[in-house]
Amino acid sequence: MPENYLFEYAVIRFVPRVEREEFLNVGVILYCPSQGFLQTKFFLNEDRLKVFGSTVCCNELRERLRTFERICAGRKEGGRIGQLSIAERFRWLTSTRSTIIQSSPVHPGLCQNPEDTLQQLFAQLVE
Repeated sequence: MPENYLFEYAVIRFVPRVEREEFLNVGVILYCPSQGFLQTKFFLNEDRLKVFGSTVCCNELRERLRTFERICAGRKEGGRIGQLSIAERFRWLTSTRSTIIQSSPVHPGLCQNPEDTLQQLFAQLVE
C-alpha cells in the first residue's frame, strides 16, 4: 500500500481592488515537508482578468507570480526569501498580505505524490 504524506496548500488569488474583496484564483502553492516539495503552478486567463476591469498589466502580474516560482525553487534568484528554509519560504508565501496577489488560508491534506496533487488541485481550483 502506498504511503500517504501530509501536505499543505493555498490558492493564489489575483485581487484587483483589495477594498472590494473580489478575486480570481490564478494558482496553487503546495508544500509537502516530508518530501522536500514546494512548488507553485499558475495560469493567467487574460479574458477573465478583463472582466474585473483591471488596469494591471498581465506581464507585470505574470512576473509577480514568477517570483513565487523563484522563491519556491530556493535558489539565489529568489532573493533573500528564497534563501530561507523550505518551511519558512512556504509560510512567507502564504502569509496574509494586502496586495493584488494574495493567498487563501492554508489547507492540509494527505497525498501519495505531491506533484500529482498539485496538478489535481490546480485543475480543480484554477482551471
